[in-house]
Amino acid sequence: MPRPRSEFDRLRPLDFRDPEEVLDGERMYTVSEIARLLQGLEPDRELDPATENVLLDWAIPWMLLNAESFVFAEPDADDEPGYYGLADPE
Repeated sequence: MPRPRSEFDRLRPLDFRDPEEVLDGERMYTVSEIARLLQGLEPDRELDPATENVLLDWAIPWMLLNAESFVFAEPDADDEPGYYGLADPE
């Protein structure tokens, strides 16, 4: 349910970082690892499924918005995730 703006002490602008600010150009990551990094977490941090789903809800559109910055590698098997990295690691 919507809430009045007056209920919030602080409002911040919605600001997304560039992929180069989030990822190491020499590494490849799963989408779940990228979702954690976007939140300032370690990529291997354990999260409950509900929290991980919320992080993925933010990470996937961010990756689509910045698609030209990424390359991907096919997974080793059909039941494993793919890996993504910077298209032009500097």
